[in-house]
Amino acid sequence: MLREAGLPHPGGPAVEKHPGDWVTAADLASESAILEVLAHRAPGIPVLAEETGGDRAGTMWAVDPLDGTRNYTRGMPVVGISVALIEDGLPLVGVVLGPWLDLEFTAERGRGARRNGQPLPVAPLTEPASAVVATGFPFRRKQLAARYLPVFAGALERFEDLRRAGAAALDLAWTGAGVFDGFFELELNTWDVAAGGLIVLETGGRVSDWSGDERAWLGGGDILAGSPAVHSALLELAAEAPEG
Repeated sequence: MLREAGLPHPGGPAVEKHPGDWVTAADLASESAILEVLAHRAPGIPVLAEETGGDRAGTMWAVDPLDGTRNYTRGMPVVGISVALIEDGLPLVGVVLGPWLDLEFTAERGRGARRNGQPLPVAPLTEPASAVVATGFPFRRKQLAARYLPVFAGALERFEDLRRAGAAALDLAWTGAGVFDGFFELELNTWDVAAGGLIVLETGGRVSDWSGDERAWLGGGDILAGSPAVHSALLELAAEAPEG
């Protein structure tokens, strides 16, 4: 969609909305294009979008037009686009694109997930000691460090390795695809996690908040995701962390 609109490859000027929170012309153009398509093809369904906002509803679209904007401004192509249809508090349909990585992940509740049109198998049942787990740092809300860092340290000991790519929607999609075995982060937004979380669920994984609630992650933003064994290990680590 972005390349069809003639937008440049990653790299370019940005405006800082809040400390550490950036917006570019690509964010705005992408969101405008997505909203135009949704208005034409799914009229009447409310939309909650990162840049233009919106109202929450029982059935709604959640739109992140450019996940990993800071990556984009630095010329790093790990940038995602996430669109999900949410119904009764859970994602029903989800799409995560990596436009500069030639990636398209799709999922539909109860009907599995696909990568570039090919069905994704159930994610491998990797044991925690061999797992590679992705995360996102609480760089915008450094007051969360007291809760986050003990889990990070425990994960570094418990799992084989950790990764931080900088785009939560892609991290979750890659977790569903078995590139990563799990993912954890604090205080994300609904549009960050809805589509990627569905991809994890549709490939046999588990998704919850840090207390284990399998519904609250979509609205609350604290998320643990992964294969069953890795999710259980993350839940154990989160249970030992100080309350936020």
